[in-house]
Amino acid sequence: MKKKKIILRILLYFVVILIVVWTITPYLWLIISSISYKIDLTTVPLKWIPRRLTLENYQGLFFHRGESSFSADVFVDSLKNSAIVSISTMLLSMPVGVLAAYASTRLKFKGNSVVMITSLVAQLIPPIILVIPLFVILRQFNLIDKTIGLILVHISIALPLIIWLMRGYFATIPYDLEDAARIDGCSRLGALVRIILPLTGPGLVSVMIFAFIASWNEYLYAYVLTRSEARTVPVIIGEFSTKLGLDYLQIAAAGVLASLPPVILALIFQKFIIKGLTGGAVK
Repeated sequence: MKKKKIILRILLYFVVILIVVWTITPYLWLIISSISYKIDLTTVPLKWIPRRLTLENYQGLFFHRGESSFSADVFVDSLKNSAIVSISTMLLSMPVGVLAAYASTRLKFKGNSVVMITSLVAQLIPPIILVIPLFVILRQFNLIDKTIGLILVHISIALPLIIWLMRGYFATIPYDLEDAARIDGCSRLGALVRIILPLTGPGLVSVMIFAFIASWNEYLYAYVLTRSEARTVPVIIGEFSTKLGLDYLQIAAAGVLASLPPVILALIFQKFIIKGLTGGAVK
């Protein structure tokens, strides 16, 4: 039995290592491509480790290069747009989502199950189906190519995620704690702010990060609903081109920079993310 457990453990480690390698290899190749010269990436056979390294691809993102169809100002503006849209989506969707999750868990009212099913169905609908209706609605309110229009759309994406994650987390907190606070004079909102929310710290942090990442990485709506003023980083990356075609090296450099905020957030708050996802798993 002991030998069998050792073999199973070795197989488990092998599978985990294989998954990690499969996941990390494309990102490592993206980083290598971003610091390589084009001639080193087009040689046959392919060289995984380039002979020379360069930062010109990163410099080209922030300093104008005449042969490219884009300017450094466009890329910098796209970074600002992504930051504004993502942070605004996170800050605006959190209060609404948390209150909705709390109400669905603690309050008994008609239509509670309908609201929850609707939020779940909203997550299951393919985004491509909603592109045309959203485009028509935003055009009616003159919000096409406006950051506020994209923020409203991204809030609709983040809210179902926040509601369902926080709903499971609120369900793990005993009702007695809230009842004791209300007996001591707290209102329902006061009990939520003073008692419930401090206990759901990991859950709040995890859903905030997920809301930010979902907005930062979103491409389809940002591509269709923006033109020039409100374009975000994922949209701009696909527009790096020269007279000879796509500039893959600068696309790689921009991809590395665009991936840094989600990666850094995930590394810094990984403990909170794990606690937030597992904390609401068992009631």
